[in-house]
Amino acid sequence: MTIGIIPNIEKIESFRVLAELILLLNENNINFFINDSVHKTDYYELQNIPENRFLPVDQICKKCNLLISIGGDGTMLNTAYLAKDCKTALLGINMGKLGFLAEFERKKISELVKAIKNEEFYIEERISLIASTNSVVNSELFAVNDIVIERGRWPKMIKLTLSIDEKEVSTFSADGIIIATPTGSTGYSLSTGGPIISPSTDAITLSPISAHTLNMRPLVLSGHQKLKIEVESQSQIQISADGQRVHSFHSPLIVEISRYNSNLKLFHLKSFNYYELLRKKLFWGLDIRG
Repeated sequence: MTIGIIPNIEKIESFRVLAELILLLNENNINFFINDSVHKTDYYELQNIPENRFLPVDQICKKCNLLISIGGDGTMLNTAYLAKDCKTALLGINMGKLGFLAEFERKKISELVKAIKNEEFYIEERISLIASTNSVVNSELFAVNDIVIERGRWPKMIKLTLSIDEKEVSTFSADGIIIATPTGSTGYSLSTGGPIISPSTDAITLSPISAHTLNMRPLVLSGHQKLKIEVESQSQIQISADGQRVHSFHSPLIVEISRYNSNLKLFHLKSFNYYELLRKKLFWGLDIRG
């Protein structure tokens, strides 16, 4: 197996983790390549790595069976975006706060490398989303977690007309709407009252943001259904993908959303338990009143 490593170069701690990971990979005779953005660092423990180990992301995707993201959930989401078309499995080593998607902690790196060497892992596939608009701006948006349509800086609600598979569903006013995958169901969608969806479920969740009616509740759809949302506002409309790629559009706007043509592939140890992760990271189902 060949490993591709993409660290968050804005976090000095990620270089320490990278050096530790490289040492373990070398000890276990596992081939690896590193994102060439790291080549610009003067971190002393990385100075003796051969030049041919540094490659741009597109070449890493072609040469590697597994991508390791070092950072946090945000770094993991960005890595998934960069590698969305290479169909390579991903895993994340967490250097951030929550670490829900980047599930491996630094103290478990040796366990991780051992599992890679002994092939004690499995690959889980999850759906992702793609959105396009009728705007003249190049606006194709890819998301692992969610696509959010919202009012942006405009202080008033926007008008949204939702259609599913070319059938009109409802017109309502709200601050916006969140279209989430099962992976993203534990993120922004959850904070607006959306359900937690098991990652193995082929589904898309719609969660209105502060809708101006009590009748607008979250809606769960098949992952194969196609959405069209017509948006009207007295100001610009904002669309974000995974909270990272944000675009502004003029009103009126038509947004079409469907599943992406290939699934996200995540690396897990055989001992991985999603529900244990929910309890550990989100305290789901636990009585924390003391």
